Amino acid sequence: MLHGKKIVVVLPAYHAEKTLVMTYNDIPHDIVDEVVLVDDCSRDNTVEEGRRLGIKHIIVHERNLGYGGNQKTCYSEALRLGADIVVMLHPDYQYTPKLISAMASMIASGEFDVVLASRILGRGALAGGMPLYKYVANRFLTLTENILLGEKLSEYHTGYRAFSREVLEGLPLLEASDDFVFDNQMIAQAVFFGFAIGEISCPTKYFPEASSINFSRSLTYGIGVLKTALQFRLHKLGLKRYPIFESKGARLSFESRRGVKVNS
Repeated sequence: MLHGKKIVVVLPAYHAEKTLVMTYNDIPHDIVDEVVLVDDCSRDNTVEEGRRLGIKHIIVHERNLGYGGNQKTCYSEALRLGADIVVMLHPDYQYTPKLISAMASMIASGEFDVVLASRILGRGALAGGMPLYKYVANRFLTLTENILLGEKLSEYHTGYRAFSREVLEGLPLLEASDDFVFDNQMIAQAVFFGFAIGEISCPTKYFPEASSINFSRSLTYGIGVLKTALQFRLHKLGLKRYPIFESKGARLSFESRRGVKVNS
């Protein structure tokens, strides 16, 4: 706990058996109250590794629900466990778990509702091995989004984030995609509904075992990002309405995911 706030780390996993141990061991367990592992129907030994590590809260999807679908289960379980602060960390060891304390502190202080670990601030992503085409695309998409969303973020595409309980209960996350663009839609929703977003510099590592989507999926993601930013602006101007930005949209709660068939 920090300042009396319960901290839950969620690990959305897919074929993470080779990196789960490193990720879990670097989590600051002195301040983290619970760890949740959600396996999205992996075909490796991710679940077995999680059980060997003693992770108490493991959910296994019977079918692949997608990256966004995985996160929805992660957050609904964290809410069920009574989390005040939720940190979403990829279990592929691309991002260092050692920043969890700093990210949670920024929210526990009451100054921020969302904290993003930016690969662009500080030493940057290229030093960590990010492919040049992904770096260029990241900068272009971020610039476009800053213009359309009216923000000044260094990047929108990090997979390392922290949220207050109020954010997870307040955003219409069930209206968002189950695919990779969920990440981006979630930030756009947080901006739209006025939540305070902070950033922290985070080193990153690209290596064979770290998960990374291919060029084709990256292209699909990029198109989805531009579409989300345009929808944000059109909705803001009142020219068109989209469910992901509707205040009465479906909200995430642990009850909302009971229809998902899982093995725990």
